[in-house]
Amino acid sequence: MRTDVAQTVRLEDYRPTAYAIGTVDLDIRLAPKATRVNAKIAFSPREGTAPGTALELAGDELKLVGLTLNGAPLSPEDYEVGEDTLTIKTPPEGPFVLEIVTEIDPDANSKLMGLYRSSGTYCTQCEAEGFRRITYFYDRPDVLAVYTTRIEARKSDAPILLANGNPVEAGDIEGTDRHYAVWHDPFPKPSYLFAMVAGDLACVSDTYRTLLSGREVELRIYVEHGNETRCDYAMDALKRSMRWDEEVFGREYDLDIFMIVAVSDFNMGAMENKGLNVFNDKYVLANPETATDQDYAGIEGVIAHEYFHNWTGDRITCRDWFQLCLKEGLTVFRDQEFSSDMRSRAVKRIADVRLLQSHQFPEDGGPLAHPVRPTLYRQINNFYTATVYEKGAEIVRMLKTLLGVEGFRAGMDLYFDRHDGEAATIEDFIKCFEDANEADLSQFARWYAQAGTPALKVAEHWDEASKSLRIDIEQSCQPTPGQTTKLPFTIPVRFGLIGPNGADMEWTSASGAELRDDVIILTDPRHSITFEGLSSRPVTSLLRGFSAPVRLADDKDRDALVFLARHDSDPFNRWHAVQSLAMQLLKRGARTPGALATDEIQELASLIGEAAGDGNFEPALRAQLLQLPAESDIARELGTDVDPDAIAAARKAVQVAIAGHCAESFAILYEALADTGPYSPDAEAAGRRALRLTVLEYLAWIDGEASVRTLGHYRTANNMSDRLTALRLLVHRADAGAQEALDDFEARFAKDALVMDKWLTVQATAPFPETLARIRTLTAHPTFSYANPNRIRALIGAFAAGNQTQFNRPDGAGFDFVADTVLSLDKRNPQVAARLLSAFRSWRALEPGRRALAEAALRRVAEAGGLSSDVQDIATRSLQ
Repeated sequence: MRTDVAQTVRLEDYRPTAYAIGTVDLDIRLAPKATRVNAKIAFSPREGTAPGTALELAGDELKLVGLTLNGAPLSPEDYEVGEDTLTIKTPPEGPFVLEIVTEIDPDANSKLMGLYRSSGTYCTQCEAEGFRRITYFYDRPDVLAVYTTRIEARKSDAPILLANGNPVEAGDIEGTDRHYAVWHDPFPKPSYLFAMVAGDLACVSDTYRTLLSGREVELRIYVEHGNETRCDYAMDALKRSMRWDEEVFGREYDLDIFMIVAVSDFNMGAMENKGLNVFNDKYVLANPETATDQDYAGIEGVIAHEYFHNWTGDRITCRDWFQLCLKEGLTVFRDQEFSSDMRSRAVKRIADVRLLQSHQFPEDGGPLAHPVRPTLYRQINNFYTATVYEKGAEIVRMLKTLLGVEGFRAGMDLYFDRHDGEAATIEDFIKCFEDANEADLSQFARWYAQAGTPALKVAEHWDEASKSLRIDIEQSCQPTPGQTTKLPFTIPVRFGLIGPNGADMEWTSASGAELRDDVIILTDPRHSITFEGLSSRPVTSLLRGFSAPVRLADDKDRDALVFLARHDSDPFNRWHAVQSLAMQLLKRGARTPGALATDEIQELASLIGEAAGDGNFEPALRAQLLQLPAESDIARELGTDVDPDAIAAARKAVQVAIAGHCAESFAILYEALADTGPYSPDAEAAGRRALRLTVLEYLAWIDGEASVRTLGHYRTANNMSDRLTALRLLVHRADAGAQEALDDFEARFAKDALVMDKWLTVQATAPFPETLARIRTLTAHPTFSYANPNRIRALIGAFAAGNQTQFNRPDGAGFDFVADTVLSLDKRNPQVAARLLSAFRSWRALEPGRRALAEAALRRVAEAGGLSSDVQDIATRSLQ
C-alpha cells in the first residue's frame, strides 16, 4: 500500500509485502547537517512471492549514498530511485541482505518527523510514516523485525546515546572525540516504533521490581540539565502504572530497562517506542510552582498511556493504519481506568465524557466525521483524532459493560496470548472476546465501521392500574460523509428506576428487551421495555455512567430533572441532570436574548448551591456539579445558526445570576477551603482546590470586593493552580489588576517556556475584540516561536479552539488570521498546520454571515498552491 500525496489508500486494497524483514542493523553516525545512516536489512520472500519480484521501499527527503546487495555494490541499472521510492528491480531468489547508506540533515528537519535536532538533542519521531525519512524501508506497521542499533556521535555534543531495547556495548573511538553505543531490542517491532535519542541530557533513575516474576527493571528519565527535580511525579506515575498493569491486566514489563526522554520540540504528546518513550516535556516536568493540578493529572495519564502501549501497541501492534484504534482506543481505555483507580472514578468519568462531547461529538457531526476504523484515507496523520482515541475507548468500555468484568478480562487474556508478537486487526480483537465468552459480537462491531453519534429517543408510559412502566426507545444515526444509511448498533443502556424516597426501586418482571442486571441491551431500531410490579411511578435514570457514546433525548420535564439532580445515586447522571437543566436555560437565552426565566435560574442556582455545600460528595465532584456547560458545548447542542456572541452573553447572565444567589454561601465556602499547608498534587487536595477555584470564579462576577479578592488570590498563591486561575479571571474580566498580574507572571517565569505557554493561552482566550491584535503582537514576543509546536498550540491553537467569540468574529478576521497562519506554517510543519486548520470543523453550524466568512477562509486555504497532503486533506474534507 503506497501512501503518497496523490493516492487514496483503501482498506480493501491491503496486501502483505512481497518480502518479510527478519533483522535490521542500523549504524547511525550523527552530525548536525550530515548524519549518515547505514541500514543492513535482511529480507526474505514471503510464501507466494514470484522469483524476481521487484522490491519497492519508501523514502522521503533522503540522499542515497551507497547500495549493496549481499555485500556487492549494485550497478545503476539494478535499481531505480524515485521521488519517494527506492526500487530493486530484480532481487535474488531466497533470503538476501540489502545495505542502504543514506545521508540526512537533522538541523533542517522542521517537520519534526524522522530524525531531527531539538535544542541540540538528536531525536526521532517515526509514527506514522517517519522512518522513511531515516532510510529507505517498508515503512508500514505489519512489517516486524528485530533491531540492533549502533549510534556514534561526538562525545562533547552527545554524551548520552539511546535507542530501543537493552544496552549491549559502549565505548570511545580511539584517536577521535567520538564515542558509540549499541542497543538491541529482542522483540520484533514495526519501523514506527523505532527510536533514537542522543544529546547532553541529565538522568533521573530508579528501579521497579515486578510483581509476577520479581525481575528488577532499571527506570530512567532523561531531561535537560536543571530539570531533574521536576521528574519526581513522572517517575512515581511510571512505577504506579507498571504495578497497576500487572495487577489489573496481568502484564509484566519485558526488558531490563525502561526509559523516558523529555524534549521541547515535539508534534505529539508522547510516543510509545519500545523501551524508549519520547515525550513532549509538558507531560514530564512538574513542580508546585510551575504545574497545575490538571498538569499533574495529565502527566499521570500520559505516562500511563505510553507505558501501557508496551502490550497494547508494541507487543501487539496494528496490521495497518486503518486499525489505529486497536492500539489507541484500547490504550486510552486502559489509561482512563488507571486514572479512575488512582483518583476519583466518578470525577474521571465526567471529565472523560466532557472531553468526548466537546471534541468527538462535533467531529462526528461535521465534515471530518469518519468511522473509528476508517476504510480510506489520503493522509494518515489526520486520523489521529478524537474519534479514534476517545470514541475508540468508549467502544472498549461498552465491551466490558456487555461482557462483565470476568468476561472482559477473559477476552483480553486471550487477545494477549493469541496475538503476542503479531500485527492484528479489529476482527482479531473482537474474535478473542467472542471465543472467550461464546458470544456473537458481529452487530457490536458496527461501532467500528459506522461513523456518527447515535441518538436515543425515549418516551415513557405509566399505567397506574397495573403499576407498570413502559419505556419506548428508538435509536437512529444521521448520515455522515460516505455513509448515508446506518444499521442499528448494539447499545448498552445502564439504568435505574428511582422511587419517591430517592432509592432505586425493585420490579417483579421486565419484558421486551434483553436485560443483564441493570443494563438494557438495545439491538433493534425500536424497543419497548415494560417493567411490572412497581409500587409507584419511578423516575427513570437512563445511560448511567454514560454507558454508551450516544445522544439521549427523553421526555423528562424540569421536575424530573430536578429530582435526579437531588437524588440519583449515579454520580454521572446527577451531574448530567444539572447540566441538562442549565443547557435548557442557556440554549433558550442564546436563541432569544432576554428570554431567560428568573424562576428557572433561581431553581438552577439553588441546586448548584446545594451541591456546593453537600458534604456527602467529594470536593472534586462538587466542583464538577457547579460548572456550567462551556460555550462550545452550547454551540454543539444548538446545532445550527450558531451566534457565539449570543451564547457568551447568555452564559454570562446565568453565571452572574447564580453568583448573586449563592454569594454568601460561596464566600463562606471559599474561606473554609483555604489550604494553609504545603502543596500536594494528590486527588483529595486537588479536589479541594478545584472546588475553591470554581467558587472563586463565581465570586469574581459579584460587584464590590470581587477584583480585590481575585487579585489577592493571585498574590498569595503558593502553587500554579491557584495562581493561573486567578490570572485568567483577572484577564478575562479585564479587572484593574489584570496587567499587574500579567507582568508579574512574566517576570516570574520568563525563562520557563512551558509556564509561559500558560501566559500565552490566558491572553489568547480573552473574550475581547482587541484579543486578536494582542495575539499578533505576542507572535513577536521572545517566548513565542513558530518552530515550536507547544508555543503554536498555546497561542494560536488556544485562540482557534478556545475563544469562541473571537475566532468566530462577525468580521471574519479570526478566520483569516488562522487561515494565514496555516498557509505559512504548512511550509515548515504540515502536521501542526493541519491540526490547526481542523478548528474550522463546525463552520457549517454558524449563522449565515459567519458561515460565509469561514467558508471563504477555508476555500482560500484549499485553493492555495503547493499545499502539503496534510493540509490539503483537511481543507478538502472540511468543504465537502
